[in-house]
Amino acid sequence: MAPAFDPSAYGRSIADIYDATVEDLPTAATVERLHRLAGEGPVLEFGIGTGRLALPLAARGLTVAGIDGSADMVRILRSKPGGEHISVAVGDFATTRVEGLFTLVALTTNTIFALPSQDAQVDCFRNAAAHLRPGGRFVVEAWVPDPAAFRRGAALRLLSLSEDVVLAEAARISPAEQFMTTTKVRLTADGLRLLPANHRYAWPAELDLMARLAGMEREHRWSDWNGTPFGDDSRSHVTVYRLPTG
Repeated sequence: MAPAFDPSAYGRSIADIYDATVEDLPTAATVERLHRLAGEGPVLEFGIGTGRLALPLAARGLTVAGIDGSADMVRILRSKPGGEHISVAVGDFATTRVEGLFTLVALTTNTIFALPSQDAQVDCFRNAAAHLRPGGRFVVEAWVPDPAAFRRGAALRLLSLSEDVVLAEAARISPAEQFMTTTKVRLTADGLRLLPANHRYAWPAELDLMARLAGMEREHRWSDWNGTPFGDDSRSHVTVYRLPTG
């Protein structure tokens, strides 16, 4: 059984070093794609965190708002140049509502799987749809589940290796519950940090059904933010759902 869900737990464990852990992500390509999908905006980001995407989008002239479960992450966002101008609600993005309608709602970096159950993920899709203007888009970035990568329900893998940082991940999977418990181990000259996280994973087709239940239709699915076609060997996806104009 999955542990009790605390939206603020992840941020408490990682907020002070979060920016360092995402340095290798394709931020420029992500921001470019989100900007194109948003048009003139405004944009709402679920799981806005420390502003990795929100701040560059705002710098391009878009109005950006966010929802995040972690006050610790939002505090770091506020400390950055331009962060004070972004409206952020602290709460569970599956259910928290903010004022206004948006041309784009974004949920990136596998954060859909941070929600602890299928019901919570369905609620998240409905919440996204409720925030969209007619014709607006909801974009989700997530990895493709790969239970075959686990042996006897467990896996240990090296994520990155450099002269300054070693990052590994230990994981245990429950296929019956579609639940994965992970702890990243980050080793630097300053010492060792344990970064725990839980994931209720879902296959792309399951997310498509959640979108349909929320009244949205799939518009695009790529393997990455550069628009690489999605196929049998894709290990991640960027999927765009659209709210009909009628």
